[in-house]
Amino acid sequence: MKRITKIVKIGNKLIGGGNPILIQSMTNTKTEDIEATTEQILKLEAAGCDIIRCAVPTMEAAHAIKEIKRGIHIPLVADIHFDYRLAIAAIENGADKVRINPGNIGGYEKLRAVVEAARERNIPIRVGVNSGSLEKELVEKYGGVTPEGLVESALDKVRAIEDMGYDNLVISIKSSDVLMCIKAHEMIAEKTAYPLHVGITESGTLLSGNIKSAVGLGIMLYEGIGDTIRVSLTGDPLEEIKSARLILKTLGLRKGGVELVSCPTCGRTQIDLIGLAGQVEDMIQEFDMDIKVAVMGCAVNGPGEAKEADIGIAGGKGEGILIKKGKVVRKVPENKLLEALREELLAMKADMHMI
Repeated sequence: MKRITKIVKIGNKLIGGGNPILIQSMTNTKTEDIEATTEQILKLEAAGCDIIRCAVPTMEAAHAIKEIKRGIHIPLVADIHFDYRLAIAAIENGADKVRINPGNIGGYEKLRAVVEAARERNIPIRVGVNSGSLEKELVEKYGGVTPEGLVESALDKVRAIEDMGYDNLVISIKSSDVLMCIKAHEMIAEKTAYPLHVGITESGTLLSGNIKSAVGLGIMLYEGIGDTIRVSLTGDPLEEIKSARLILKTLGLRKGGVELVSCPTCGRTQIDLIGLAGQVEDMIQEFDMDIKVAVMGCAVNGPGEAKEADIGIAGGKGEGILIKKGKVVRKVPENKLLEALREELLAMKADMHMI
């Protein structure tokens, strides 16, 4: 069951309160480069990104937010470390949310200044705590970096802001240790009703990052924990969106987008199945249909194995077959399989729009 949290408005999006789980990513351009940052955000939007975060390490980056916002269509979160003046400038230039760690923003009065700026425009503050920056006293108290320490740190910072009379908050507690991250989220979910942004931080490259994120996010989301998610990968942010969408779809938390199934190859395979499956995976990104597409390696078992898919292709020697609902539709030359599949998907898309 989805954990029901407080509703928080981020730009034109709502999170918490049973609203759909939204996908976040972070730009890796220099925020000061308005053109490059806007271009990357638009690509991420098209891939399915719901909320974007931008680093704000300089005053120039904070001022760039105003121009970037004019060219995009999703909420923008300003990521701030250490300098409270950057948070205030980002808010003044239209940031829809600011991410700060109250522990490193410069002390009580500087935190209050950020809270007052957020209150004036009624934008949420994301209270971020990371296992890598856990306070020394909490490390000593719990004998190391622990889930208990992370939770205590986050809730202490939340209370500090609540004591200033502000509760438009989102909480984020992250660790690169998957099991620690899961445990910390299970604990904090019992102690607060604020929305949680979840993810496995510094999870690694495309392979290791996807595995760690799928395990960690999969468990937390299945337990009903999480209102926004990010799959943190060392690489192109577009890969983060693709992975996040697939995790949500696999858990039944999001519909839309083509699901790809493909066989693992065997000695009967007589086509470049690995290459073909990769091409199909890239091609289906343009189709926002709630269907299943199968790519199978041989015509012997292909139709049977693909019977649960809406449409599929299976390879043979020099040719392949097009399959619909487990039935062979026609034979296609091997070099035309991808094209034939795309034509069928376009026809299916047109039929859906006519209904």
